[in-house]
Amino acid sequence: MCINPKIERTKLSNVKPILSILKDNSSSISYLDSQEDVNRVVSVLKNNKALNSKFTIQEYKFGKQLNTSNAKLVSEKSTDIYKSIKQLNTLQNNKVAPIILITDGNQTQGIDYEYINSKSPIFPVVIGDTSVYSDVRISKINVNKFSFFNNKFPVEIFLNYNISSNVNLPITIQKRGKTVFKKTISFSKKKKSFILKTELNAQEVGTQFYDVSIGAILNEKNKVNNNKSFSLKVINEQQRIALITSTIHPDLGALKKIIESDQKRTLKILNATASSIDLNDYQLVILYQPTADFFSIFEKIKENNINFLLVSGEATDWNFINQNQIGIHKNVIPQTEYYSPIFNNNFIPFKVEDLNFNAFAPLKDKFGDITFKEKNNILLFQGINNLATTQPLLAVSSSNKQKKGFLFGQGIWKWRAASFLQTNSFKDFDYYMGSLLQYLTSRKKQERLSISIENSYAINSYITVSAFFTDENYLFDDRANLEIKLSHLETKEVLVAPFSLTNNSYELVLENLNAGTYSYEVSVVNQNIKKTGKFKISEFKVEEQFTSANVNKLKKLAINTKGELFYKNQVALLIKSLVENDSFYTIQKATKIKEELINWKWIMFLVIGLITLELIARKYLGKI
Repeated sequence: MCINPKIERTKLSNVKPILSILKDNSSSISYLDSQEDVNRVVSVLKNNKALNSKFTIQEYKFGKQLNTSNAKLVSEKSTDIYKSIKQLNTLQNNKVAPIILITDGNQTQGIDYEYINSKSPIFPVVIGDTSVYSDVRISKINVNKFSFFNNKFPVEIFLNYNISSNVNLPITIQKRGKTVFKKTISFSKKKKSFILKTELNAQEVGTQFYDVSIGAILNEKNKVNNNKSFSLKVINEQQRIALITSTIHPDLGALKKIIESDQKRTLKILNATASSIDLNDYQLVILYQPTADFFSIFEKIKENNINFLLVSGEATDWNFINQNQIGIHKNVIPQTEYYSPIFNNNFIPFKVEDLNFNAFAPLKDKFGDITFKEKNNILLFQGINNLATTQPLLAVSSSNKQKKGFLFGQGIWKWRAASFLQTNSFKDFDYYMGSLLQYLTSRKKQERLSISIENSYAINSYITVSAFFTDENYLFDDRANLEIKLSHLETKEVLVAPFSLTNNSYELVLENLNAGTYSYEVSVVNQNIKKTGKFKISEFKVEEQFTSANVNKLKKLAINTKGELFYKNQVALLIKSLVENDSFYTIQKATKIKEELINWKWIMFLVIGLITLELIARKYLGKI
């Protein structure tokens, strides 16, 4: 320190507030002929000296998500304003930094954005036509994904309209060009919506496609939204599941909701002490907290190799289960424990995803170590007091053409409720449990290739096809080459494309496909393994369903975030408002810097330089 002391000094720097320009890059902008307006507004903002003097300007664009301004993207096929604002807030570390949102306000997916919780005030700039036109549109169709052969299935058609006079319009549902339903509906200017409910007959097995259309109003500007399609799969069989219990618990209602969330499954709850239960009528039996009352049930299950799911809990008689030798043994003690779920990423038999299980409530069961007496696969491990264990909480096993499932804990109703709080829907959790039920109810030989694809899509959609392929031991095989062959049934065009390996599955994204019905064949190259099916792409373009900008929602967004709404011809007022707003100010940042008083490097270079000069002088002046 004495040779080379250090000094500390404070360096001051000015940090200007960030101004984010968030411009709409969805295809509704180009459909409403507003792209030039967007570019003009952005150019005026970025080139304004007063704004640049006060703010650090950052430009972004968005469609289904946030992107940088230099991302080379064509007009996107969907709009998620809520997600884009949330992503920008995260990017700015929730700083109080104003956002200029240049958009028509029309969102096609995601959470409603008008009441978003944003620290940054938002200043919407309305792009597009703000005039209100007379319009009738099919906004939504509700239909089950499955129906049973020769049954009726319900259809709900949601109609929205804005008309200046009373009018009668026909609505029709067609299948392969043949009308299967027709009705005339009376509209009036006093109402804004109408729900049409009807039932159709499921008269053909397989995937069925339907087209819905509503007549147009005189001089209607947008007729694209007068048509929409839907599809469903008609099946000729139903999975029957029995739940046997001798106790009452909220889990029973939750299991019934989970099971019957899929129309392919029905559940019957039976008392274990019932005199006559024919288990052969069911593809799966759920044994809820078995006790000695289940003696005859266990005998029938073992005798007929019936698939079952055992759910244990506080009332379970483990001594009875251990004596019946159903493939597991538990060394219980007279004490209960709460077990938290820990997701197993290496689960193989079927594809499942983590539903954020670590946020779910623990299940209650009797304490003790579990031993499997046959090959098993664990979906969820037990966690005790936030410590992971190798003990199973949810597992499956198989032997002698029999499939078995085990859930070691009561309280699954809490999981379903927790999933709803996270996603505002029971869909994800019911689908997760449905995958387990589908595995346990199946008596067919496991197929090595499985495909995940929808029955219908809107034109311009991103179509994601997922495939799962296993080796002969039914373990995921990442060595295979998979490809899809698409055939347009009307034009006879054929497309062949390969899949890409993504984690533990194969995936392919198809886009820019023409409308029509397609047949597909997914095959494993150089192996005689393939899957076939068909799907339909309708003319429905979600981004073209709007005739004008959604001013009301943008106005609510501005008020809720303490911003202000402007129109495309009010950019000068927007600039004035931002420049004069005292809430956005430059911060002076102080940084302490330690520096060496003597810089040894320069002294070394100076000494070497002087010695070099002396040597040269001595040599050429004859002193050496």
